[in-house]
Amino acid sequence: MTLPLSVLDLAPIDAGQSASDSIAASVALAQAAEAHGYSRVWYAEHHNMASIASSATSVLIAHVGAHTSTIRLGAGGVMLPNHSPLTIAEQFGTLEAMYPGRIDLGLGRAPGSDQNTTYALRRDPAASEAFPQDVLELQAYLAGESRVPGVEAVPGRGSNVPLYILGSSLFGAHLAAALGLPYAFASHFAPQALEAALATYRREFKPSLQLDAPYAIAAVNVIAADTEAAAGEQLQARRRGLATALFGRGRTFSEEEADAFLAAGAGSHVDSMMTYTGAGTPSQVREYLEAFRAHTGADELIIAHGSPTTTDRLRSVALTAEAMDSVAA
Repeated sequence: MTLPLSVLDLAPIDAGQSASDSIAASVALAQAAEAHGYSRVWYAEHHNMASIASSATSVLIAHVGAHTSTIRLGAGGVMLPNHSPLTIAEQFGTLEAMYPGRIDLGLGRAPGSDQNTTYALRRDPAASEAFPQDVLELQAYLAGESRVPGVEAVPGRGSNVPLYILGSSLFGAHLAAALGLPYAFASHFAPQALEAALATYRREFKPSLQLDAPYAIAAVNVIAADTEAAAGEQLQARRRGLATALFGRGRTFSEEEADAFLAAGAGSHVDSMMTYTGAGTPSQVREYLEAFRAHTGADELIIAHGSPTTTDRLRSVALTAEAMDSVAA
């Protein structure tokens, strides 16, 4: 079986574009992924970030679902401590009713925001401590076996939307193993614990009704272009964007200023985040992804196409799929 590939879409708002442009680009990206045989598209919940339009994850999935036919669509993920389990069960139960057999629900426990945004979300700072219990409560709603007497998720009850645990540390690995759920590691931006987390997950995994054997997913950055030089230019643009987003304090930088910023120390942090990055021609990307898969033993790869424009991201989606010999699961 060919290695399943998924796409991570943050719905980036490119320079000079609006949120409407970003959402239209997300539709185009999902359509391209569907046409080229990717397994699914994941949408990540982030808040108070001027360059990301995927904050209302379930709403975005509903819109993209209406403009695609077969590709699976999932949260990658919903930050569950920001919400009540019942609300998420209702939202994703509604999506499953709209697009049967196409919805996945990835769950994380990070706030997806800064401290002030955490307050604005009315999130209890201690809410993440209840994450395991909230996952179980959500799972029960979706199975039609509510843990809260007299309360059912409608829609959602009996939908059994597949759950995935997302993480960047060993916490999620332990939890996914204990609950017998698929596990996705965010190695595209937090690579340090990748090997230990996957080993922990596989070693501790206990079969469940959803899954009888471990299913590990690893995320990796990809920039595929027609030439090595074009991929290098796009990679440098991605490095500039990350550096200014992380350390620029809202300032706008020219390319020269951003390059100086990278050289002054921001570059080492960015490069550490992007440890797992395949950039180059299709054959170079294929070689990198095959090596990454061999290194991780992953059952599926989540591809974060990091090209700086919609046109380049769509090209990267197509070239990567073609290089991997049509990546249908």
